[in-house]
Amino acid sequence: MLRLYDYSESGNCYKVRLLLSLLGVPFERVPVDILKGETRTPDFLARNPNHRVPLLEWPDGRCLAESNAILWHLAEGTPYLPVDSWDRAQALQWMFFEQYSHEPYIAVVRFWHFAGLVDENRAALPDKMARGYDALGVMESHLGARAWFAGERYSIADIALYAYTHVAGEGGFDLSGYPSIGAWLARVRSEPRHVAIQ
Repeated sequence: MLRLYDYSESGNCYKVRLLLSLLGVPFERVPVDILKGETRTPDFLARNPNHRVPLLEWPDGRCLAESNAILWHLAEGTPYLPVDSWDRAQALQWMFFEQYSHEPYIAVVRFWHFAGLVDENRAALPDKMARGYDALGVMESHLGARAWFAGERYSIADIALYAYTHVAGEGGFDLSGYPSIGAWLARVRSEPRHVAIQ
């Protein structure tokens, strides 16, 4: 059985849990508390020297890190990875966007809130918020004319972006001015086998 080294609050870990659920793949969750340094133990570092979760381990001992790489691998040969080469490239485009233009702002500000780090990061907060809203604006524009991010169906591009967008409010982001994002969030939630972040 697959083992997922997982921090329950992490959107990056949630992406993997969500896709595994959608695929009906059984897995064992191995809780790892990042706030207590549990990704820096010798045992964990032997599996992932970059000390990050999620980390997916196969029964033969192979380990794969980086949430979007895990999504791509798990989605091969399933409806969640487009077959058309252009649509696949679009999926990758949005997954890179998520990691470089979305997660560093929306996810980081959310983390500051639940970890009690807002005060010590107060000076950086306006820029993080502005860049997070920029990312939401790009998403809103795209979804104004489409139901999904890559191709004509729900894919790992949507899973990647859903993970932190649907909890953006926990970081103080107001999604009320983004109706297309709101409708897309509802579509994702309505998919069969959808699971909540916790």
